[in-house]
Amino acid sequence: MNTEPKHFITVVAPCYNEEAILETNIATVIEYLGSIEDRYKWEILIVNDGSKDKTGIIADELEKKYSNVRVCHHPVNFNLGIALQTGFRNAKGDIIVVIDIDLSYAEDNIGKLADKLVETSADMVLASPYMKGGKVTAVPRFRRVMSKSVNRFMRMAAQDKYYTFTGMVRAYRTDFIRDLNLKTRDYEINPEIIYKGMILRARIEEIPAHLDWTEQNKFAGKRSSSLRVLRSFFSGLMSGFIFRPYIFFLGIGFLLMLLSLYQLVWLLYNTLSDLAHPDLTLLAGKAPSFSNSLALQFQNSPHTFLVGGITFIISIQFLSVGFLSLQSKRYFEELFHLGSALKRQKRINADTETQINSSL
Repeated sequence: MNTEPKHFITVVAPCYNEEAILETNIATVIEYLGSIEDRYKWEILIVNDGSKDKTGIIADELEKKYSNVRVCHHPVNFNLGIALQTGFRNAKGDIIVVIDIDLSYAEDNIGKLADKLVETSADMVLASPYMKGGKVTAVPRFRRVMSKSVNRFMRMAAQDKYYTFTGMVRAYRTDFIRDLNLKTRDYEINPEIIYKGMILRARIEEIPAHLDWTEQNKFAGKRSSSLRVLRSFFSGLMSGFIFRPYIFFLGIGFLLMLLSLYQLVWLLYNTLSDLAHPDLTLLAGKAPSFSNSLALQFQNSPHTFLVGGITFIISIQFLSVGFLSLQSKRYFEELFHLGSALKRQKRINADTETQINSSL
């Protein structure tokens, strides 16, 4: 008989203008969570992010109807990043699982993510439709291509290789995610969490998942929440750039350096070839010397000097910025380590003080 205490899952569900699906999908999630009660205690935390429809009213009714459903309201729409941070702060469980209320990732991912987190003692587990075993169904082609492109770009840019950086459906160890100093207000929070987790050497796992928009497409026109595909695409590219910015500067710098050296080496070769044939320099009315031979090359091909010289100068600039960005990134990582350690110690001290006060 297993006498270990059950882990407590807080399912965080950010919502904005979801009156068409909220009640039905929360009931679906509750039914699933009831099936894993032998393994986990649970609660659902709905974060109403300033919805302009009846989402807040429906959420309050659900809170009254179910004892393990709670609601946090934002007075206005603060966007996904702030909604998630509200959920992280108010969660009671030792495990947090974030879901998309449209259930485009099926509700059984809650148990799969939590199981993987417990099994591997991970700090974070990602649900990925793009890794081996994952699947994408009924997602519009344009959005699917954009999402895959951004995630491949981030995989290329990041030091640690994962398949899905932008997905919201994940499991977190609560004390880990609360100690993570997050700043992003919108969708960029998802790659930000991975980036800062990598800085802290967090244990990050990934499981295959099925992203299915079959049901979601039935509500086209009934849900007023905006997908903002292009905005998410460009913000994803910028997030990928942040992972290792110096790679891009150094890569461009080295490429330009090779192009300039190709031009300059040919100039040197031709100059030395003319010195080996002094009659060519004499025909130009000049005494055979290195400077005169170089002047002859300039007279014959001034564009080579111009292109090669400018390319060389630009390459030096890019290389310099690359090394400076590498240095700045290392300074940031050290400061982030220090800030996270201080925040963690502050939380531990606060928890200890609370325990002492409660025992008195």
